[in-house]
Amino acid sequence: MREKSKFTVIEDADDAIRADAQALSGELFNLRARLFPPSATKELRSFSSGEASSLLGITDAYLRQLSLAGDGPTPHQAVGGRRSYTLGQINDLRKFLSREGRDYLPTRRGSEHLQVIAVTNFKGGSGKTTTSAHLAQYLALRGFRVLAVDLDPQSSLSALFGVQPETDLGENETLYAAIRYDERRLPLANIARSTYFSGIDLVPGNLELQEFEHDTPRVLARGVRGEHDLFFTRIKETFDSVESRYDVIVVDCPPQLGFLTLGALCAATGVLVTVHPQMLDVASMSQFLLMTADLLSVVKNAGGNLRYDFLRYLVTRYEPQDGPQTQIVGFLRNLFGERVLINPMLKSTAVSDAGLTKQTLYEISRQSIGRSTYARAVEALDAVNGEVEQLIKRSWGRAA
Repeated sequence: MREKSKFTVIEDADDAIRADAQALSGELFNLRARLFPPSATKELRSFSSGEASSLLGITDAYLRQLSLAGDGPTPHQAVGGRRSYTLGQINDLRKFLSREGRDYLPTRRGSEHLQVIAVTNFKGGSGKTTTSAHLAQYLALRGFRVLAVDLDPQSSLSALFGVQPETDLGENETLYAAIRYDERRLPLANIARSTYFSGIDLVPGNLELQEFEHDTPRVLARGVRGEHDLFFTRIKETFDSVESRYDVIVVDCPPQLGFLTLGALCAATGVLVTVHPQMLDVASMSQFLLMTADLLSVVKNAGGNLRYDFLRYLVTRYEPQDGPQTQIVGFLRNLFGERVLINPMLKSTAVSDAGLTKQTLYEISRQSIGRSTYARAVEALDAVNGEVEQLIKRSWGRAA
């Protein structure tokens, strides 16, 4: 006679889930401590003279000439004479070179407005966080002043920037602190924190962000008392308060159409909708767009400003050799035209490999993985982010 399979009945699901969460959080903390000893914080690698000169838009020979003349920051010199620069030194070189007449700084000028780019989709797993992190880092590598905002309570963007929500964040240290409705509201400048990635500040996220989703219906039920009580203006107001500090704010939205996402969409000057080219994902995006249009119409009628410099669809995790995916991408291009970015974000093992150590492709060195795999992946990323950079510059009235 066959024995019945044995399994454990969970009597108290809340206790079991809490125990699993605590165990997982502890192991993630230990993993970070092993990956980034002894301080358990992330550091950005140095860049070779070839990489530095490419980022600066000058020749390696000219960069070497500057180094030999003692102009600009002093690079680290390894055995054999190989020079390397930190990103901070590269930014210092941008300032130094700009004194010679040509402008090497891409930062905003005159009346050019702050760009707020909301990266969004209704469906999880569409590549929002990967897109947000790589876009923020790409822009910082080219000299822009960037604020990365993690609006997702799951806080994956924060983790990529070396912040573990359970251990590194206290109460009132997320964007919720700057948009809450009570007397504990704080200026955004008090919440944004510098990162190991020169040129990027971070507003981290954690489960505290969900409080805004719970508070807003209660405030709406009481009736609006003034414009500062309007939920859809609060994120824009808090971004406006730090407008002089940044050129671009990149917002990683949660995978749901709640008050946080609507607030981000009302603060945005540009929107990137990530699309995984599978029919179920496209069908889900259709529902997301319909719901978004209806809710934004209500916001617009209540006085919300919904003027965007650009709205683009970004194909993510794309496999060109996959026939059905190629058909779906063609379908989207025929339907939306130029609204679909020319370059897709390719699916790459390089991105997955970097993610194992909570890093991006812009952080790891090409020696970490196969050179050809790394080169193809970085080329695809640069193409996507370069398109977005051009959209930003066009919105400022600059020549491409």
